[in-house]
Amino acid sequence: MKHENKVAVVTGGVRDIGRAVSQRLAAEGAKVVINYHGSHDMAEQTLADIMAAGGEAILYRGDMTSQADVDGLVAKTQEAYGSSIDILVNVAGGMVARKTIDEMDLEFFNKVIQLNLNSTFLVTKAVVPHMPEGGAIINFASQAGRDGGGPGACAYATSKGAVMTFTRSMAKELGPKGIRVNSLCCGMISTTFHDTFSKPEGRQATAGNTPLRREGSPTEVAATVSFLASSDAAFITGINMDVNGGLLFS
Repeated sequence: MKHENKVAVVTGGVRDIGRAVSQRLAAEGAKVVINYHGSHDMAEQTLADIMAAGGEAILYRGDMTSQADVDGLVAKTQEAYGSSIDILVNVAGGMVARKTIDEMDLEFFNKVIQLNLNSTFLVTKAVVPHMPEGGAIINFASQAGRDGGGPGACAYATSKGAVMTFTRSMAKELGPKGIRVNSLCCGMISTTFHDTFSKPEGRQATAGNTPLRREGSPTEVAATVSFLASSDAAFITGINMDVNGGLLFS
């Protein structure tokens, strides 16, 4: 199997894309540490589904903007599976709300930056000392990081653009250690994110404007993560890969 005996940490790993990533890596042989913050029932169901399919995983509840919780995630991983962490997937993040610059204050702006950028920084910094040569980090940026996002997405788009730059910087810094760092810039993927933040008519129009004429699925994103985490992508690092059905060509 592609990730047999690898240890993988997935932050935000129980909802939509994160859930699909956790399931895919476990199905391909990884021992998966699944971080979540709020959805306990969803976390338990994700774990049960992985175990029922013959995979191996554990759960860790924690806020990835908290240094103490991030340290706890690494400690829990090592307690369960030893000192090495082979794969890190930073999915945790979100938009929180759509707000124009007139509507947002500094507290809101900082909250979104912390949720998307600080979490990626904190977890990466904590995991890297335990990542061997051949390790892989996959961050989640967004198409919004390329094009500025839709109405009221300024803070979110800014944070995801920063994740893209952080990815490139880490690829340069960690490459000599044999660690690859890439990110995904997802477009219109069928998730509760768009159920919450996108109007149905706008969502339908956006999907119709892709060359493939549809939304993507979390399982398709998870397949891309699995590829980037594997030795099949051994000479790929520092890219911000578009997963958007051709909606935007970078």
